[in-house]
Amino acid sequence: MTASSTVRTPQGERSRAMRHRLMEATVESLVELGWSGTTTTVVSQRAGVSRGAQLHHFPSKLDLVVAAVEFLSERRRDDLTADLAEQPEQGRTRAVLDVLADHFTSPVFFAALELWVAARTDDELRAAVGPLERRIGRETHAHALQLLGVDESRGRNRQLVQATLDMLRGLGLAASLSDDRARRDSILDAWALSLDHDLEK
Repeated sequence: MTASSTVRTPQGERSRAMRHRLMEATVESLVELGWSGTTTTVVSQRAGVSRGAQLHHFPSKLDLVVAAVEFLSERRRDDLTADLAEQPEQGRTRAVLDVLADHFTSPVFFAALELWVAARTDDELRAAVGPLERRIGRETHAHALQLLGVDESRGRNRQLVQATLDMLRGLGLAASLSDDRARRDSILDAWALSLDHDLEK
């Protein structure tokens, strides 16, 4: 090999990098422009990917946005798993609520929210998004149980954890409209005390 030779990136690695850029650009577009403003053209431009390459991997807008939310939800799941090892013993419940609240105020959540709203009146989108949303919901529930260190078969643990996630989803929805961190922190302070009292460890 001569000094002027260049090292070529393997095709598979280039393809993964392009896919990653497309996923990131799709979520950013959903958050900033909403479902109606997100187009395959907008996404390919943001990602710096040719239209032909983008359409080769994702023939339609529906394919693209569902793949993006799934891809980044998996990444967020990995983040939650990493958070599991970092929670303090003292004040653990309150710390876990912050971790979960971050999940429900993340760009991935807001992107998914755009899909849920659009799916209400779009049968094709609802058929694609429904199973994904249910699967992500089950995975988030399982991670919440792990983070809190409780067995869902004991007492009212399952219902209390699901109520926690439902509440956090609602707080995340409120955060999409305005910065209500102070109110959210106050609610989570009180809810942490309730969970510490009612969850069966």
